[in-house]
Amino acid sequence: MSSATTSFGRFYETWYDQLHHLVNQLSKAPKPPTNQEDATRMCLLVDKLMNHYAEYYRAKSVAAECDVLGVFTAPWASSLERSLHWIAGWRPTTLFHLVYTESSIMFESHIIDILRGIKTGDLGDLSPNQFRRVSELQCETVKEENAITEELAEWQDGASELTRSTCSEMNEKISLLVMIVQKADDLRLRTVRKVVEFLTPQQAAELLIAAAELQFGIRFWGRNQDVRRRQSS
Repeated sequence: MSSATTSFGRFYETWYDQLHHLVNQLSKAPKPPTNQEDATRMCLLVDKLMNHYAEYYRAKSVAAECDVLGVFTAPWASSLERSLHWIAGWRPTTLFHLVYTESSIMFESHIIDILRGIKTGDLGDLSPNQFRRVSELQCETVKEENAITEELAEWQDGASELTRSTCSEMNEKISLLVMIVQKADDLRLRTVRKVVEFLTPQQAAELLIAAAELQFGIRFWGRNQDVRRRQSS
């Protein structure tokens, strides 16, 4: 394992602990906000969480430039997490499935109030315009995902030439892989930012909490499985 990969692994553990703290704060915020002070605090927490994700991708970009193969193997992640990766991270379109799932769950839990015309203000109360914008963004994101996947496929198709490559050609090949990872990470962050822009602060908070809880759950279950596998081997 390279020093860059080790360094990013340490960064990730600290970043992950801070993510827990921020999500805990956001979870405790009143929903819907009871006054202007609560509303302002919720907006600040959403912004803080988004900045936290941006910090992760900045650090990951630096790590990829130093050791992109280490970023692909992601030793800081569990086996389950790595099995779900798309180009060294989560697939951007996963976010849209989460929006629709959370919206459906909340809609069903408040269906009586909604039928009475009572606005809940949560993800179950998305407007037709919000659904339209999310759907349009999903189509755009799928196209970008496919384009980046094709770039990686082309990169992998050239694997047979690696043994005949000069040092300069190998460096160029690795630099291209770095660019592909950075494109994928840029799409991940842009997707979250754009979806959050379509939502109210309360809805954005609910979505970010749901996304983080999914991440926490997968990591917890994956690590437990890794420990059990090591113990049984």
